[in-house]
Amino acid sequence: MTETNFTLTSEFIELNALLKVLGLASSGGAAKVMISDGRVQVDGVTETRIRRKLRGGEEVRVGAERVRIARGNAA
Repeated sequence: MTETNFTLTSEFIELNALLKVLGLASSGGAAKVMISDGRVQVDGVTETRIRRKLRGGEEVRVGAERVRIARGNAA
């Protein structure tokens, strides 16, 4: 399992944008499909809301990838 820490630079990031920014999805459209297909979990629960707002403290899992979201100084 690969673990990544992602620090917010704003109040939140949408789930689909996070997947694209981290390269877990090749495009925004691919991110939407991954989420809609139930391949993404937030805090251990399958998440199907494409634009779910992540505000820090969450853990996102996609296959063998785990991303921990942290609040930044600007958030």
